[in-house]
Amino acid sequence: MAKLKIGILISGRGSNMAALIEAAKAADYPAEITCVVSNVAEAPGLAIAQKQGVATAVISHRGQPDREIFDRAVSAELDKHGVELVTLAGFMRIFSRWLPTRWAGRLINIHPSLLPCFKGLHVQQQAIDAGVRLSGCTVHFVIPDLDTGPIIAQAVVPVLTGDNAETLAARILRHDHRLYPQVVRWFAEGRISLAGGRVTVEDAGSLLFSSDP
Repeated sequence: MAKLKIGILISGRGSNMAALIEAAKAADYPAEITCVVSNVAEAPGLAIAQKQGVATAVISHRGQPDREIFDRAVSAELDKHGVELVTLAGFMRIFSRWLPTRWAGRLINIHPSLLPCFKGLHVQQQAIDAGVRLSGCTVHFVIPDLDTGPIIAQAVVPVLTGDNAETLAARILRHDHRLYPQVVRWFAEGRISLAGGRVTVEDAGSLLFSSDP
């Protein structure tokens, strides 16, 4: 059976990208990483992907007349590699409405908070400032509105006494690396369905992952 073709968009170190590439090495993993695209030429994740034999491309957002023209260039690169599912892994650009519409139902992101709480940037500091006792990460479909797409699955971690943004971020990141490949597996196996803004995952058990610190 053909494996689902995955494209990954990054802007930086690409640790979630690396987790997906590593997961895809397993013989029974139903997806393959066909390309990594970055808007930043110096993104460290590009070298990691190249070392693993994954095709890479740089499409700079700088000098583009508007967001949609940039988005169309990114989409064209994904199409060139036959991508069927786009995964955002630290991609630090806000899309125009065009790209999430073009890839509707085939564009997912992992966000380092328990959405719908703490959208945007600096979310770990937002969580600490709010005094919440739990935080985590969320994998969701991307829609034109920022960080509001239908939630697929979440992982929960405690916010510990004495945590700062860096220690909390590190704790969450460990669970990013477990949750994201799992969600991609579900998608590739055809177990995720989206209807009416709600996600159903067939035979997945709980969609809320919790763990020790």
